[in-house]
Amino acid sequence: MRAHNNRINPTSGLCEALGAISKQSTMRLSKSLCAVVGEILASTGSHPTLDALFISAGAPGEPPPLAHHSKWKEWLFRAGMDPSVDGLVVLGAVLEEFMDLSPKQATPEFDTWKEGRDRVEKVLEENGLRYYRFGRVLPQGESLQALTDEPQRQSTNSAVKPAKVEELLEVIVRGLRRAMHPLTHRRKGAQHLSFSNEYDVQDLLHSMLRPWISDIRPEEFTPSYAGTSTRMDFLLTAYALVIETKIVRDRTHAKRIGDELIIDIEHYRRHPECKRLWCVIYDPDHLITNAQGLKNDLEGPRASKDGEVAVKVFVL
Repeated sequence: MRAHNNRINPTSGLCEALGAISKQSTMRLSKSLCAVVGEILASTGSHPTLDALFISAGAPGEPPPLAHHSKWKEWLFRAGMDPSVDGLVVLGAVLEEFMDLSPKQATPEFDTWKEGRDRVEKVLEENGLRYYRFGRVLPQGESLQALTDEPQRQSTNSAVKPAKVEELLEVIVRGLRRAMHPLTHRRKGAQHLSFSNEYDVQDLLHSMLRPWISDIRPEEFTPSYAGTSTRMDFLLTAYALVIETKIVRDRTHAKRIGDELIIDIEHYRRHPECKRLWCVIYDPDHLITNAQGLKNDLEGPRASKDGEVAVKVFVL
């Protein structure tokens, strides 16, 4: 078995690039800002819908056990106080779909949306901030060029370089839903893309992994289990890690997806190059009723005489 060193070589281009994208914002999100944004977001979806939105945006910790009207402002405020989280990135991510996707004009829904959007822009301005399309919130006076012109950015924090490639991969996986948004809501006249099956999700994930991971082996067979074999989605041989993607098709499928993954885990446990398995479940309609329970049931080490694999589950 090949020995694997999970630490990124500090001299590698990967590490240098990570350092450039990993600066954290030190700006605290005011309670007034969090209250307005939280109130408006509360009207856009249910607890599970907004839980998924905040988690995919990188909000820290577990969802606050609060009522719907106060839960989201508290989670935003927590994000602004956490030194390990870029509060402006989280704020932009949770606002992106609301701010960028308007209802049909000349309808009551449009008038309500426009009023809410104006409130967001006003409270951002009062806090010295400005929203830009595609989920970007910047201090007033700082241009979009500053996002790509890192040497000119002024920050009190030094670049934080992930010590393990898993930290990078987790950013990519958790950002899948956000990465889909500009592709499914393209400019007028451009063909909109859709992510309606596992192959669509796999293609997007593959394209996001390619700049960072040189050896990605898709569609490799696993050893037989219970008389059957299966194809793994992505094998990252240098890290003994497999990424398996699933898309929840309907309510019936949502109820049995855990059973599918249990069988998959048994296959992967027998593969000599798979020591870690990441199960990425894309649930576009939020049909999984207890995502945390699913994770608790599946995550952790799975060992027997045939092999061992450590399982991690993401529900997006």
